[in-house]
Amino acid sequence: MRMKSGNRIVIVTGATRGIGAAIAQEFWRQGAHVVITGTHQDEVDRLNQDNPERKLYVHVDFMNPSSLEAFRRYIASLERLDVCVNNAGINIIKHVDQVTEDDFDKVTIVNYRTPYLVAQTAAQVMRRQRCGWIVNLGSIWSVITKKGRSQYSAAKAGLAGMTRAIATDLAADGILVNCVSPGFVLTDLTRQSLTPQEIQALAQQVPLGRFADPVEIARLVAFLGSEQNTYLTGQNIVIDGGFTNV
Repeated sequence: MRMKSGNRIVIVTGATRGIGAAIAQEFWRQGAHVVITGTHQDEVDRLNQDNPERKLYVHVDFMNPSSLEAFRRYIASLERLDVCVNNAGINIIKHVDQVTEDDFDKVTIVNYRTPYLVAQTAAQVMRRQRCGWIVNLGSIWSVITKKGRSQYSAAKAGLAGMTRAIATDLAADGILVNCVSPGFVLTDLTRQSLTPQEIQALAQQVPLGRFADPVEIARLVAFLGSEQNTYLTGQNIVIDGGFTNV
C-alpha cells in the first residue's frame, strides 16, 4: 500500500466486521491509511479485491505464534505508525467449573497476550517519531461481571491494567495509551446471537434504553487516536449508556 505524505497510518486488529470494522471505517473516513487484520485468508483476499484506496487487509491468526510474529515483523518494518487499535478478541462463556485449560489459553492469548505484544512493537515504531496513540478494546466485563465470564473478565481486567502500566512507560515518548470498554453494541453478531425479544429486554436495563451503534464506539476510539487527544492517557473509558451505573 502506497503511503502518501501527510496521511496517518492506522492499524486495527480484528476489524473485518463489527466494532472493529466501524473503527477502521471511521479512521479511513478521516483520510487515514488503515491496515486491517482478519483471521480468515479467503475473507481477507475477497476484501482486498473489493477494497477502496487506503485500506489494506492482512491475514493474521493470533492463535498461531508464527502468524503473530510475522505480523509484528510487518509492524516493525513500517516507516511510520500513528495509531494502533487492539480490537481483536474472543469470548468463551462457561461456568468456572467447565473452563478447560485450552479455553483459558485461547481467551488469554487473543484478549491479553496479543495486545501486549502488538502494542510493544507498535510503540517501537512510534517512538521514532516521538508521537503515537494506542487504543485497546476492553469490555464492561472488565469492571463488572456475571456468571460464565470468569476468564473473559480476567483477561479484560488485565487489559485495562496493562493499559495503565504501558501508558506510564510510554508517556515520556509522547505515546498515549487508553482502553475503551463498550457495553451492549448492536453488531451483526449480536443480532445473530440474540432474538429481538432478548435484545429489547437487555436494552431496557440500559439507562439510555438502547444498545450502542458500532459507530458510537468508533468515534470515541478515533478521538483517543487523534491529535485532538493530547493529554488523556492510561484510562479505561466505559461507554455503555450508563449500564454499569445501575
